[in-house]
Amino acid sequence: MAGGTEGAEATPAGPPVVVKKYANRRLYNTESSSYVTLDDLAGMIRRGRDFVVFDAKSGDDITRSVLTQIIVEEESKGRNLLPTSFLRQLIGLYGDSLQSVVPRYLEMAMGGFAQQQEQMRKSAAALGVGGLNPFVAAAAPFSNLEELGKQNMAMMERAMSLFSPFPAAASPSRPEEPAPPTEVELLREELDMLKRELAGLRKTGKG
Repeated sequence: MAGGTEGAEATPAGPPVVVKKYANRRLYNTESSSYVTLDDLAGMIRRGRDFVVFDAKSGDDITRSVLTQIIVEEESKGRNLLPTSFLRQLIGLYGDSLQSVVPRYLEMAMGGFAQQQEQMRKSAAALGVGGLNPFVAAAAPFSNLEELGKQNMAMMERAMSLFSPFPAAASPSRPEEPAPPTEVELLREELDMLKRELAGLRKTGKG
């Protein structure tokens, strides 16, 4: 059984590995002919290897539930990736009229993030670069992250426009009531705050 998968080299892409789950909750990798854990499956994902999980008795595809278990497992280890506010919003959308479009929206948002992931990693790594003036050194990567944030917001706006069944139009009979701030507007406010903080850091560094 594989262990300590983090940091391993990428596995060449191939057909999905078939994993069977038995009544005793044990997971069996049919490719390696060995039992595996949720940690092992998480490591496969990080290495770029896909898999599908079937119930050994019924033959049902239970990949989604196993992936959900992996997320729960990771969160229980303190690797908090999902903000509480996001989880509340996601739960609130179950049974909502927009439930059917949420998966597509999330796929589009995560797809855009994945395309920019390497650039964001480089920008984040640059934060650790030392120098005579660490505040000025840190300003440039923040600027790159800010630009990526703007690109992501534009992408989310386009995605949300696809999900709107009717074009927004003001009622001729009475003026529209001010709408509550959207997620995009809140993100813009956070970016503006980040700009002000960066400006303060630059001034401090020059001083």
